[in-house]
This record gives sequence, structure tokens and C-alpha cells, in this order.
Amino acid sequence: MSIVVETERLRREFKARRSKSGPVVALDGIDLRIEQGEIHGLLGPNGAGKTTLVKILTTILIPTAGRASVLGFDVVDQVDEVRKRIGLVFGGDRGLYTRLTARQNLDYWAALYDVPSAVAGPRIDSLLERVGLSERADDRVEEFSRGMKQRLHLARGLVGSPEVLFLDEPTVGLDPMASLRFRDLVGEIQAEGKTVFLTTHDMAEAEAVCDRVSLIDHGKILATERPAVLGRWINRFEWVEVRDLPADLAERFRATAGVASVDTRPDGWTRIQPDTDGAAHTVLEIVVGSGITAVRTGSPSLEDVYIHVMGGRGMEL
Repeated sequence: MSIVVETERLRREFKARRSKSGPVVALDGIDLRIEQGEIHGLLGPNGAGKTTLVKILTTILIPTAGRASVLGFDVVDQVDEVRKRIGLVFGGDRGLYTRLTARQNLDYWAALYDVPSAVAGPRIDSLLERVGLSERADDRVEEFSRGMKQRLHLARGLVGSPEVLFLDEPTVGLDPMASLRFRDLVGEIQAEGKTVFLTTHDMAEAEAVCDRVSLIDHGKILATERPAVLGRWINRFEWVEVRDLPADLAERFRATAGVASVDTRPDGWTRIQPDTDGAAHTVLEIVVGSGITAVRTGSPSLEDVYIHVMGGRGMEL
């Protein structure tokens, strides 16, 4: 597949206010390649550089050093070519005019994208139908719930028929049902051959939607892989949980080679977390040999990966 988003040694610095320690480095040598038709997730805590990267790729910010291109066009030297081919969706109310109706908002953005009026009308009707807002098309946006506003954001991002869609934490603050519907819409967009670049704090969202995920912290890409592969790369093997584990056995596991942690929860289950090849099998042999039957195992989720790489930093939304 062809590469539609590419960065090389991308760096962005900001001047620190009232600080003598020099500039703040938001991006520090980012190398990233996203393939055509891919949903690529970018995960990281607040201040990791996610939004800064999106702003550079969408021509809102200029990098301090390095280069970036979208669909082969340089984001600094070919701004107009990039902008006419991309869509951008931020979370929250940014980009919507609440005193206008949903249709008026989309009319305005269609005009900014130079969509001919003969095309804009039917396209807007289709987008409103697609995001479930046809019946509220002529209501003011100030009357909308957060989920409705976010669906309108998605329609706005698609009104120019972009080849690449950038979504910056699009489901923050949405209820579970609204988040699920939003994910379905993203999948539909991918099915049309479009490329999606998604930043998120939501582990379940990344696992459910993304083809590949990049973990970012302190302006550096730590890893890029498929969610399942990334999970195996960090945790190596499945965890083991035991109900009502005796204290002496817990101490034995803590002294067992290849066991990273032994943590007992208030509900009586103890998770034994291996971190080397073969450790999970050793743990299970000990458990079964001790006559314990309340045992369960599982593979690491992307949240497990996130915690291991980031050290639990910045998990709160």
C-alpha cells in the first residue's frame, strides 16, 4: 500500500513562558508512516505531543525541524494542496457555530472547501442522514447534546470529501452508546477507502477501531504495532489470576523467576503477572499442583500495554 502520511525527524519546540530553562520540546524526532486506508491510533498522556502532531499534519502549526507530508504534499511548502484533501475533527465545541443550525454549519464549511452548491446540498443531506441528524438538521446547534455535536463534527470533517481524516480525541465526554456509534461511523469511513488518523485516551476504542497504534510520550514514538502484537511485545505472555491465593504461595510466586508482580484485589482475586517466556506456564503448574481450582488466564489488553510503557502516567482524561 502507498504511504499517505509520513514524517521524518519531526521536531516542534515552544518557548516556555517565564522560564530560563530553554524551549519546551513537544515533538522530539518523530518518524511515522501511515498507509492508505488505515485507521492509525496515537495514544499518549496529556502533554505527550498528540495534538501538536495533528496540528502540524493539518498545517495549523509549522515544525521546528524535520519534515512531514500528507498524500505526498509537504505540510509547510504545499499547504493549500494538503488542506483541500484532508478533514479535521476536534473534540468538544471547537469548529461549530452554536447559533446556526446543523445544516447552516455544514453549508458554511462546504463553502470554505469550495464545494459547488449543486454538490453541497445533496452531500449535506446525505451526511446528516448518515450521522443520524436529519430530523434535527434545522435546529440550532446550541440545543444539541454533546453526542449530537460530535456527530455533527464528523459530518463537518467529511463535507469536503477528504482523502485523509484526522480525529483528535473525538469521543472524549461521550456516553458509551454515543462512543460505539461514533466508532461504527469511523469503520464505515474506512470501508470507503479513506485513511483515518485518530488520537485517543480510550484503550477500548483503540483496540476496537485501529489497525495499528503508536504509543507516544514526551514527544517520542515508543512503539508502533497492531494492538494485539503490541500487547504481546510488552507483556510477553498471558496473566494468571487465582482466587483466595494462600499467603505462602503468593510469597513463592514473588520469588519465582520471570514473575513481575503479584497483586491481590479486595474481591479476593490475585493477579500474577509474568514478564518472561515460559513464566505463565510455570505459574499454572504451581497453582494446579497446589490443588487450587479457581484460576483464570487472559491476554494483555492495550491498557496493560499503555500502563507498562507509560508507567501509569496521565491515565485520567
